[in-house]
Amino acid sequence: MKSLVIGGRKFANRFFLGTGKFASRELTRAALEASGTELVTAALTRVHEDDAAEDSILGAIDRSRVQVMLNTSGARNAEEAVRMAKIGKAAGFNWIKIEIHPDARYLMPDPIETLSAVRECAKLGMVVLPYINADPVLARRCEDAGAAAVMPLGSPIGSNRGLRTRDMIEIIVEQSHVPVVVDAGIGLPSHAAEAIELGADAVLANTAVAAAEDPVKMAEAFRFAVRAAELAVEAGPPTARATASATSPMDIFA
Repeated sequence: MKSLVIGGRKFANRFFLGTGKFASRELTRAALEASGTELVTAALTRVHEDDAAEDSILGAIDRSRVQVMLNTSGARNAEEAVRMAKIGKAAGFNWIKIEIHPDARYLMPDPIETLSAVRECAKLGMVVLPYINADPVLARRCEDAGAAAVMPLGSPIGSNRGLRTRDMIEIIVEQSHVPVVVDAGIGLPSHAAEAIELGADAVLANTAVAAAEDPVKMAEAFRFAVRAAELAVEAGPPTARATASATSPMDIFA
C-alpha cells in the first residue's frame, strides 16, 4: 500500500481511535498505548490548557507521537462547527474533524452544512477531515473544498453494524485523490480489516473499543487486524473466481 500521508504528516499505523466513552483517563491511556495509534479524536469540550485537569483528555495522550484532532461533535450547522474549529485553532489545535449531525436519533451527518464547514475551515488553513455519508459525489465535493481526507461512515455512529455502505465506499476509494478513512459503525476488528481490504487508507473506531469488556485487549486486536489486512493487500491476493480451482492437478491419475 502507498504511504499514508494526511496534512503533511506520515502515519505508519492505519488505525485511528476516538477518545469518548472510556470509563477513565487511565483506561484511555492504556487503550491508546495498546492500539499503537498515531491519531486520536477528541471533543473540544474535553480539551483544556491544563492537561492535569480531571476532565481533560490531553493528560492521556502522548502528544509527542500522537496527533490530536478535535471534532465538532454537537454542532448542528456549519456556523456552529466553524465557531468550534476557530476556538480549537486559537488553542493550538489545527486538525479538525467536521461532525454536523442535527438528527439526535441516528446522528447522520448533514451533507450541505458539512460541505460549507469544510470550505470555511480549509480557508482558515486547518487540516480538515469531514465525517460524511458514504456519498461519492459529496466526497469529491469535500475534496474540492479543501478536505485533507474524507471519512465516510460504514454504518450509523456507535451501531457496531460494520460496513453496510460497502459498495459506496468502494466507489469513494476509486475516485478519491485524498485519503479515505472509514469512520463510524465499525464494531469488530474484522470490520476494520474489511475496510482496509476494500482499499480504505485507514479506519477510525471508538465505541467498539471503549465499550468492550476489555478495551485494552480490544484496542490491541484492532491494531493487529488492521496491520494484517494491510499486509494482505500488499501481498496481492488472488482474484475471486466464480468457479472452483483445484489446488493440485486433477489429471495426475489419468
